[in-house]
Amino acid sequence: MQVSIACTEHNLKSRNGEDRLLSKQSSNAPNVNAARAKFRTVAIIARSLGTFTPQHHISLKESTAKQTGMKYRNLGKSGLRVSCLGLGTWVTFGGQISDEVAERLMTIAYESGVNLFDTAEVYAAGKAEVILGSIIKKKGWRRSSLVITTKLYWGGKAETERGLSRKHIIEEIVRAMTHVINQGMAMYWGTSRWSAMEIMEAYSVARQFNMIPPVCEQAEYHLFQREKVEVQLPELYHKIGVGAMTWSPLACGIISGKYGNGVPESSRASLKCYQWLKERIVSEEGRKQQNKLKDLSPIAERLGCTLPQLAVAWCLRNEGVSSVLLGSSTPEQLIENLGAIQVLPKMTSHVVNEIDNILRNKPYSKKDYRS
Repeated sequence: MQVSIACTEHNLKSRNGEDRLLSKQSSNAPNVNAARAKFRTVAIIARSLGTFTPQHHISLKESTAKQTGMKYRNLGKSGLRVSCLGLGTWVTFGGQISDEVAERLMTIAYESGVNLFDTAEVYAAGKAEVILGSIIKKKGWRRSSLVITTKLYWGGKAETERGLSRKHIIEEIVRAMTHVINQGMAMYWGTSRWSAMEIMEAYSVARQFNMIPPVCEQAEYHLFQREKVEVQLPELYHKIGVGAMTWSPLACGIISGKYGNGVPESSRASLKCYQWLKERIVSEEGRKQQNKLKDLSPIAERLGCTLPQLAVAWCLRNEGVSSVLLGSSTPEQLIENLGAIQVLPKMTSHVVNEIDNILRNKPYSKKDYRS
């Protein structure tokens, strides 16, 4: 199954021919269309630019695989079951790592019970989608056992190759995504980096014109980014059933601990195209974050886990999160992050309160202020 995600400044793109809902074919990848045609998608529509509140308690039915220990939750209130940890391909596939390492990462994830793999048409100019599809074909994994999500917006350089036409208006986006699903090119669609108001408008349009509404929002969520997932999305879940698929649980590596003494040469922040990340790390706010991470380390040690595992488990303890997308550049890193599943049962209310007392950034809803 494939889920497509559209971005607003990242939005939904409509394409002619076999390439629709998939990234633009690059000049050095002549078999892109053939590889992509074999996979259905769940589309997620994106827009450019936490912990739970008791008032918005969400209980997604959760099951655990006996062989791998992986946990599965519904994607929002849809019937789609996704692993609570997924594998993302941003930066890595077609860029930072070789195809061989990408295959190793996908194999580790799949054998660990991961069924959700996330990509986007813009990742490595379309190569990430191709590599992911090629690996699935090579491994011979049952397509019905996988959920593939892709994102739409920045397809190509031409003006007609970017955006979410039919033409960047929410009603037209909903119509386009309904058409995509009705044609069998995707099974579900969702949004990424949309505001709560925009998601609600899309839902209202779908209900008004008997079309298909989004089932999830893909949002950034980690120890230092909490407001949207912990306050806004729970309300949307209860009102219209939109679930949360979160990304960057380690804040682009900031929470990994690797930046405690500067920026290592082999890190993502050392890459020229990630100067913004380096600036964030060396800023005053970045130094404060590193100090908070040092204060969190004793908690991780007490629980018998690493800081990254604690951070991922902290995201998972939010029952309103359907799945947390992991980004890894090495097999060792992926195996470590997947180990967060074993830490999840240790995330008691006492531990969560300890973490909150260190972070001091817990967001509050309007109901919290009234009470």
